[in-house]
Amino acid sequence: MLRLLALFPVLLLLNGCQTKEASPLDQTLVARFFMEVRQGVPGVTVQLPVSKVAVNINPKPVLVEYDIANVEFAKVDLGWCLYFQFNSAAARDLYRLSAANLGGRLVLTLNDQPIGARRLDQPIADGGFLIFLEVPNEELPPIAERLKRTSAAIAKKGR
Repeated sequence: MLRLLALFPVLLLLNGCQTKEASPLDQTLVARFFMEVRQGVPGVTVQLPVSKVAVNINPKPVLVEYDIANVEFAKVDLGWCLYFQFNSAAARDLYRLSAANLGGRLVLTLNDQPIGARRLDQPIADGGFLIFLEVPNEELPPIAERLKRTSAAIAKKGR
């Protein structure tokens, strides 16, 4: 009986030293949007991973991880995509940006890797932005969840 009592604290210590493996969904995923620059304006050229489309972008992002209020994956007529909802200040910026740059492309990077681009065909007034990513459809839900968790963590730190 005495041996069992002596063994109990040792088991508690060993159990307490184990660390829980981090879920892949808990890994930070930072989304930033860059505006394509007009022809003749210096910029940085990025290439999308699947289509190999090269886009010359302004090196300064126009929308960043602090601007994101929510991210969901969505099905539209053309297929699966991500739906970004921006906070009110960023929604106003997106409206001005999209109205001033009709025909230009907005490029999304995830952890500094270009992953999608969308041509601006009309001013975006509601603060919602759909974009197709150059990844398999089954990767969209975990990407949306990671982006959502990263945005929530950033918002929590900001309080």
